[in-house]
Amino acid sequence: MKNYIKADEWNIIEEGFDPHLNKISESIFSLGNGRMGQRANFEETYSGESLPGNYVAGVYYPDKTRVGWWKNGYPEYFAKVLNAANWVGIEVKIDGEILDLATAEVSDFRRVLNMHAGILERSFTAKLKVGKTVKVKATRFCSIADDEVGAIRYSITATNFDGTVTLMPFIDGDIKNQDSNYDEKFWTLVSDEINGTEAYIKLRTKKTAFEVCTGSSIELYKNSEKVAIKPEAVRKEKFVGQTFSVELKANEEITLIKIAANLSSENYEKESLLKETKAVIAKATAKGFDVLLSEQTEAWATKWEESDIVIEGDISAQQAIRFNIFQLFQTYTGKDDRLNIGPKGFTGEKYGGSTYWDTEAYCVPFYLATAPQEVSKNLLIYRHKQLGKAIENAAKLGFKDGAALYPMVTMNGEECHNEWEITFEEIHRNGAIAFAIYNYIRYTGDESYLSDFGLEVLIGIARFWKQRVNWSGEKQKYVMLGVTGPNEYENNVNNNWYTNLLATWCMKYATEAAGIVKAQQPDRYDNLLKSLNFDTQEFSDWADIIEKMYYPEDKNLGIFLQQDGYLDKEQTLVKDLPASERPINQKWSWDRILRSPFIKQADVLQGLYFFEEDYDLETIRRNFDFYEPRTVHESSLSPCVHSILAAKLNDEARAYEFYLRTARLDLDDYNNDTEDGLHITSMAGTWMSVVEGFAGMRVRDGKLHFNPFLPTQWKSFSFTVGFRGATLKINITENGITIKNHNGIDLKIGIKNKIYNLAGNAEIEVNNAALV
Repeated sequence: MKNYIKADEWNIIEEGFDPHLNKISESIFSLGNGRMGQRANFEETYSGESLPGNYVAGVYYPDKTRVGWWKNGYPEYFAKVLNAANWVGIEVKIDGEILDLATAEVSDFRRVLNMHAGILERSFTAKLKVGKTVKVKATRFCSIADDEVGAIRYSITATNFDGTVTLMPFIDGDIKNQDSNYDEKFWTLVSDEINGTEAYIKLRTKKTAFEVCTGSSIELYKNSEKVAIKPEAVRKEKFVGQTFSVELKANEEITLIKIAANLSSENYEKESLLKETKAVIAKATAKGFDVLLSEQTEAWATKWEESDIVIEGDISAQQAIRFNIFQLFQTYTGKDDRLNIGPKGFTGEKYGGSTYWDTEAYCVPFYLATAPQEVSKNLLIYRHKQLGKAIENAAKLGFKDGAALYPMVTMNGEECHNEWEITFEEIHRNGAIAFAIYNYIRYTGDESYLSDFGLEVLIGIARFWKQRVNWSGEKQKYVMLGVTGPNEYENNVNNNWYTNLLATWCMKYATEAAGIVKAQQPDRYDNLLKSLNFDTQEFSDWADIIEKMYYPEDKNLGIFLQQDGYLDKEQTLVKDLPASERPINQKWSWDRILRSPFIKQADVLQGLYFFEEDYDLETIRRNFDFYEPRTVHESSLSPCVHSILAAKLNDEARAYEFYLRTARLDLDDYNNDTEDGLHITSMAGTWMSVVEGFAGMRVRDGKLHFNPFLPTQWKSFSFTVGFRGATLKINITENGITIKNHNGIDLKIGIKNKIYNLAGNAEIEVNNAALV
């Protein structure tokens, strides 16, 4: 675990330059705006260890699958978001010597991510080999007010010399992904253009033929006065730049303004892409850096009004929750239902930037409460649009009659994961998508979603589960064989409890959803069933499976078994593992992991989290107390579920421990993998740990309910949620809970199972004595 980030409520601060931490910092200080993102690579040359990364949403490449052996049903490719043209680059030479922090003597290094305004600032002093010293201050952002635009202000001060500074701002498209399976470069040049202070390069992806045009304009100021420049054009392979020199005397300062844009053929006709990029650059340049910065600050202020969590008395926790919220909104804004949320967002290449079940299980609850309703709806529509591909995916594995298997990993709806124990067996992802539809409707009350989109998806998923189970003559039950549950440290098991539970729940909910649509829109219901070639006998088939499904359990221990045979394992606990052997996924052979009882992430407990209302508190407690000591939490998705359940069980110590672990997972580099990129989807779990855990927020019977407690480390905490048109501010202190309604919508609110009337534009305050 690292501990070099300074504590601050609104800023992520790094002081001092340590090259060994650079790739970690490149992840932590990443910027994005939902349409594009940029790792915190330096503008100037850096010859040290670095992971360059600039990403454009929706643009991907089907990199050829690299497996040593092939099985029928494997996808032919692994889709990945591409490292796109580097637009931040500015080569700096001081009297001919390149400024490079890997070779210079660096002092006064400071990097600050201002989360309130969405701005990255960096400053340092560098002494070059010849003894000349410069001070540099750089400010940049990816605008969320105009999500095709990024801007840089880069200032250089000569401190101990008179000399010549040569600058070369550039756009470099000759890049590759570090995770390229065959070291292939994925871009080809379409065109480039340099017009004085403007430069453009248009690139096309191989195979998928996406086109991205990146453009930039530059301005120079000396001692705050604008200076006319006539740069010399520089062209290399897939590279455009402009170079010019400025004479500086000691203590004089020059400032380069670089405004850039990334436009994609996803949003524009290819033939007009260059023209549109020029128009965006012209508009942004006319505004200027200061106006763009002001718009960025105002846009982020609005975001924080909708989503901020304020923690009093614990600066580490405060910094962490804001960092998580900030990165989530940098990754996804909900403007485009073709986009989704990759586990690393725009901060790294791992997992290919593809969509996983993380979105439905973890991210949907966050956006439901912190963003307009269409944002979470667009996440669901993304899956509806890919229903045809899900049916094709199932057909490739031998399923028929409209059965849908959503992919474990995808860009366009096709499965592109290529490990058999995941591709073929980790089918619980199907249930997470169905649960997200239920969760969306439960929260918003928007039952029209079922007739418009949802029922089609639910029927496809239910049809899959019907074909995936089989009848066991020995057990006289339906069983599910050869699966991998959320705990990926168990492969090819029989009757994973969570997967069996999800299967029957999906069939129940599909039946219920069909009834709702039939009652509300009978014509739509009839047309839908006709188009799906649906025989109502399928409802009876589902009911039979629901009634006769097998669920492994141990009645003596009073627990649900993760899968058949789990208790045959030697029941060692995590506390007995030597620290030198953790994380086991880096220290043990896979064979040893598979034979161990250790659990990567919540599995049985994931089911108890989803369906907690179906189980009494003691059942949840027994399972929690059994499985948590066996869980190594080597998935970023694990601690938040444990934190929420621990809070429900009034286990404050473990609830808080798991909250801190999920909240500061990347800031403190818990798992030694932050350098690959941040864990964006698990960041939504951090929000859930506070709102669903410590505040105990749930939706039951169309009403928000709260069951709050205050961690002893905190004096208070407060947050804002949107719910069915109302905006609520919740404040929890040692004295009780206050809920203020900022809209004219009357609500009924549950607090510790007692219902209160909350009038529009009013507030209720309930003290702890009343909550007993």
